[in-house]
Amino acid sequence: MPCPPLRVIFAGTPEFAAFYLKALIDSEHQLLAVYTQPDRPAGRGKKLQASPVKHLAQEGGLPVYQPVSLKDIAEQQKLTELAADILIVVAYGLILPQGVLDAPRLGCLNVHASLLPRWRGAAPIQRAIEAGDHETGITIMQMDAGLDTGEMLATVTTPIDDNTTAASLHDKLAALGTPLLLQVLGDLPAYQHRACTQGNELATYASKILKPEAAIDWHQNAQLLERKIRAFNPFPVCFSTLGNERVKIWQAKVVGSIAMPEGPGTILRADQQGVVVNCGAGQLSITRLQLPGGKPLSAQQILNARGALFAPGRKFCSPPTGRS
Repeated sequence: MPCPPLRVIFAGTPEFAAFYLKALIDSEHQLLAVYTQPDRPAGRGKKLQASPVKHLAQEGGLPVYQPVSLKDIAEQQKLTELAADILIVVAYGLILPQGVLDAPRLGCLNVHASLLPRWRGAAPIQRAIEAGDHETGITIMQMDAGLDTGEMLATVTTPIDDNTTAASLHDKLAALGTPLLLQVLGDLPAYQHRACTQGNELATYASKILKPEAAIDWHQNAQLLERKIRAFNPFPVCFSTLGNERVKIWQAKVVGSIAMPEGPGTILRADQQGVVVNCGAGQLSITRLQLPGGKPLSAQQILNARGALFAPGRKFCSPPTGRS
């Protein structure tokens, strides 16, 4: 039986979370408050910038709370006094103590961008692409004190193909997950009654993306590197050093699988189709790249201006450790 509109608190920070906040604003449910991370310095000027969720909440005239932590008893009491039916968390970035988990009448729901228990943690979209998964999705779960370990209420799946980037998958999962969330809220007691326990033995961890990871190690095989380039597009963007230039690599494709005598990182040829680089196993054709001070361009555009930089025989450098 459909349940009446709920009194909702929303907690989220990045653009992905803003998709879900917008769906709730447009829904029948009553939004009591929005929690988001404190404003952070960003850009060359390091000026404080509000999160996408804060911008949207303010446009909607919603109360916004930005605690540094929710471990403080006074902050927990403030949230409890809102008397919410449910707290919905989407990529918030703060740990919820037990006092917060227990405050809403129906507990707390998390919208997670993977098919749990695979890819618990901070970067499920990127890690799924990087690992070569053939599908991923959205899981809506009842939160508990663990890291993405709560009982699952509903899932929706989507394929990952050879053209999928973190950017395209981000948008696809946002579009798929918003109607699923509203569906769950529309009959929440029934979904909670049918909730499924996760199989912890199947769990994998999606660690946070660190910028040094984006350095290309040409000793790795071409297929792995191609997946990594898609996974790190649009952030932090894979890169390598050629001469004194730091080259960002936005798009590439595998063009060979057999070993070549030239060393890893060696440019084999460069034409309008791409810059072909030898890898530990196989070859990679870079089709979209970016030079310092410039914008991302096709290989043809880059070669028209800087063809000598990518002459056959020149060699990209791998990280000093030989690992990315």
